[in-house]
Amino acid sequence: QVQLVESGGGLVQPGGSLRLSCAASGSIFSINAMGWYRQAPGKERELVATITSGGSTNYGDSVKGRFTISRDNAKNTVDLQMNILTPEDTAVYYCNAAGLRRYRWGPFADYWGQGTQVTVSS
Repeated sequence: QVQLVESGGGLVQPGGSLRLSCAASGSIFSINAMGWYRQAPGKERELVATITSGGSTNYGDSVKGRFTISRDNAKNTVDLQMNILTPEDTAVYYCNAAGLRRYRWGPFADYWGQGTQVTVSS
């Protein structure tokens, strides 16, 4: 079994900061990419940021320059530092592990966390 557990969501005022963390646990050999996606009410899930095992990052246009993703390959964790938050950042944030192998030469699979709510409001 593989589990992704997010933490760090909550309520923050506009202009504030939050840091999200996600830890993948279970039988894990390797993970190609880890990242964050978000879904606001009435909207589709969208990319926030991803990071590969080699450290290459990709950000959604709306968060570039404000959010920073980081990863610890040894611990299978990924963090998202969110700065200069606006009400438009309000959403449920989901952690994703893409191309996860549970053992060497095993099949690739994608996993999702349960989500953590981020609310930006005064």
